[in-house]
Amino acid sequence: MKTRNYIILLALFCSLTCIAQNDFDTYFLTKSLRIDFALSGNSKYQAAAIQQLREEPVWGGPQKNRIDKFKYGGYYVNVYDKTSNKLIYSRGFNTLFEEWRTTKQAQNETQSWTNSISVPFPKKTVLVEITARNKEDMQFQTLLKTEIDPSSIFIDRGRLKENHVSRIQYKGNPTEKVDLVFLAEGYTKTEQDKFIADAKRFTESLFNTAPYNNHEDDFNVWAVSLISEESGTDISGKGIFKNTALNSGYYTFGIDRYLTTPDMKSIRDAIWNTPCDAIFILVNTDTYGGGGMYNFYAMGTADNAQTQVIFVHEFGHSFAGLADEYFTSEVAYENFYNLKYEPWEPNITTLVNFDSKWKDLLAKNTPVPTPLNGKYKDHVGVFEGGGYVAKGIYRPMDHCMMRDYAPFCPACSRAIVQMINFLTDKE
Repeated sequence: MKTRNYIILLALFCSLTCIAQNDFDTYFLTKSLRIDFALSGNSKYQAAAIQQLREEPVWGGPQKNRIDKFKYGGYYVNVYDKTSNKLIYSRGFNTLFEEWRTTKQAQNETQSWTNSISVPFPKKTVLVEITARNKEDMQFQTLLKTEIDPSSIFIDRGRLKENHVSRIQYKGNPTEKVDLVFLAEGYTKTEQDKFIADAKRFTESLFNTAPYNNHEDDFNVWAVSLISEESGTDISGKGIFKNTALNSGYYTFGIDRYLTTPDMKSIRDAIWNTPCDAIFILVNTDTYGGGGMYNFYAMGTADNAQTQVIFVHEFGHSFAGLADEYFTSEVAYENFYNLKYEPWEPNITTLVNFDSKWKDLLAKNTPVPTPLNGKYKDHVGVFEGGGYVAKGIYRPMDHCMMRDYAPFCPACSRAIVQMINFLTDKE
């Protein structure tokens, strides 16, 4: 009787598993729908508008874990089946425009920035919604909701330039792995071998860093060889401008070390035929700097003395949604966090809802907030200072990769592992 019950339960489990696995095929093809859209506005308001739709040949994201469980990011894309109005895909992300809106410049100017996201290509007509988090109450508000017919003649289905793509590491089916893509920026035609060598070096650095060292088999790593006309990148504050593939540069928002690009279209054009869960842009220069935005991209320089830790730090932003834990460095943001609400990042807290953060990682009787003294200094606690401000925001440990390039603290490590498991359909 026990054997018969076991067989029935096993059959039921297999049936449910098959349904879960086949659910993707009900709604999607293993291709991508790329959505290029504009965000426009200033510090007081923002709006969104579709610029272009493209069908692209690869979907490398998870097939089972299509509904985002993390609630990270300042924006969300939601995809609904039109017939049933069922949510069939969602993903949070950040943008550079979101950061710009918190600068002094945005108080006096209105601008428009191009952004780009990819979702699985639908089999039938869907409703695509782009929402933005309101910093006044941390709730999401709809910026745009539009119907997309996958057979529409207005979806671009043309092939783009096929850049040379190298497999740095291949561990299996892209839908069951994290696909990390390195993009070459500021590497000329004669410097492409250097780019591949740099990408390999950065890959080794990642997997020599905990907790990634225990998850190497969960990653595929690709290198896309973009050719720039000139080496290096813009240093606008010093009057230096270079002709490069992705139009990157220092002095983002006037900060000399902040290295980014607003050119999302060129980035997406570069990876149109490559499985991609995370993007790191390698810039061929030795000047200190970098940047990273959740589920958008991260960027860093290839040859600075601190290159390896900058890479891991910035990748922490873009891959796992980790916040900066430093609070004394110059930034362009003004009132980036509303201290009346709990920030969405997993490694900082305002104590408004600390139960949702790393409270379970504290040793018994650890005071909250935690004094920075010898008894608690090297343990998980709730230490004041983080998220660019010295008062009102708290971090898990005195030192961490997200503050000063120390090893990741337990709260950050857990967030990284959770993201790996989500993207590899493990949970």
